Amino acid sequence: MNFSWFASAYDNDDALYRILTFVQIIGSLVIAAGIPSAFQQQDFDVIIIGYAIMRLGLVTQWFRVARSDTARRKTALRYAFGIILVQIGWLFFHFSPIHFSVYLFVLLAIAELCVPIFAESHNMTPWHAHHISERYSLLTIIVLGESIVGCSLAMADALNNQRFSTELIFLMVGGLMMMFTMWWSYFDTSIAERLNSRKMAFTWGYGHFFVFISIAAIGAGLAAAVDVVSHEAMISSEKESYFVAISLILYTTSLYLLHELHHQHGWKKILYPLTVVIVLCIPLLLKPAGYAIFAMAVVYALRLMFSKCYLA
Repeated sequence: MNFSWFASAYDNDDALYRILTFVQIIGSLVIAAGIPSAFQQQDFDVIIIGYAIMRLGLVTQWFRVARSDTARRKTALRYAFGIILVQIGWLFFHFSPIHFSVYLFVLLAIAELCVPIFAESHNMTPWHAHHISERYSLLTIIVLGESIVGCSLAMADALNNQRFSTELIFLMVGGLMMMFTMWWSYFDTSIAERLNSRKMAFTWGYGHFFVFISIAAIGAGLAAAVDVVSHEAMISSEKESYFVAISLILYTTSLYLLHELHHQHGWKKILYPLTVVIVLCIPLLLKPAGYAIFAMAVVYALRLMFSKCYLA
């Protein structure tokens, strides 16, 4: 996300910019290589190193900005030294004898998020609103695509192992309908015109953390639902249904606050809270996870259709 905002302001597309972008790509690949160890052995060494590589590539870019954009030199240096200090924190506390607790992880993550707020408080860097909204849209499509791929692989495995059932058909249709409706609703509203202030830029940009996390959670939940429906999972259908329902509500709430709330007035604001109540009640009324997820998808699709027809 930092890369997108930086590129919107200072992408001059010269040779050094492309090389430093390649360095950041290397860092992201190192992070990806460390994911199996993190999940299987709780070993975050490779991820921390990859993250430091990725962030230090961006630090070099900010030093270039400090040299060339004298009006925002202080802002660029705040970015550069702020990122450096946080990376020292990651490396020191992870590779030192000090126990790397969850609380320290949260503290450093908050520090990462505070660096742009601190840096931009002096003199804001410019950005192109349509460029930024397009970058975030592309990342949303990528996360949606990854979630769909994960679901399809889980379903293919179930079918190949003769775990076919009517409930699985409803799950497949409901999962695809849910993902399609999520994609439609995200791209149903133009937001670029509203990215015209520092407050809105930070709110919208950081708000997308919840959009991306919820999409990934729904994808994981739908893949796990295949095992639940096939009686191959250790969790109950009700818990699985609630996991998908809460993830869907997190996504729709984030999207509602970021894209929809500003142009709805009066009784029109009631529709979304009503949809939340209905979705949360579905796992209580439909115990089988496949049918419950299908019902959630139908409710969400009907809400989108109603909004298009009567609330636009």
